[in-house]
Amino acid sequence: MGKSVGLLEVYGLAAAFVAADAACKAANVVIEAFDRNKPFNADKLEVPLIIVVKLRGSLSDVREAVEAGKRAAEQVSGVVLTHIIPSPEEGTDEFLKINCLKNKTKQEE
Repeated sequence: MGKSVGLLEVYGLAAAFVAADAACKAANVVIEAFDRNKPFNADKLEVPLIIVVKLRGSLSDVREAVEAGKRAAEQVSGVVLTHIIPSPEEGTDEFLKINCLKNKTKQEE
């Protein structure tokens, strides 16, 4: 089993960056990944892009970081949900690394 996991799902990429910044400043956590989610009712939402910020650290740090990130994101565009996995199974680690945000390689630039 690995470190605790915090999931912070917010509306929009700007809110995700603000939340991640606040979370990292509030506690000793690492950003595992940013992931995007497009809900089925995306056309009805003002901000259809939903981003999940995945955080790792000790349980107490993850709790503190998720709360700080939530408060910060609520001031930008809102929070969909938060969730903490206190002690994830080994297989969960691989799924946490999966993300849908594409990084440009030097060849693509």
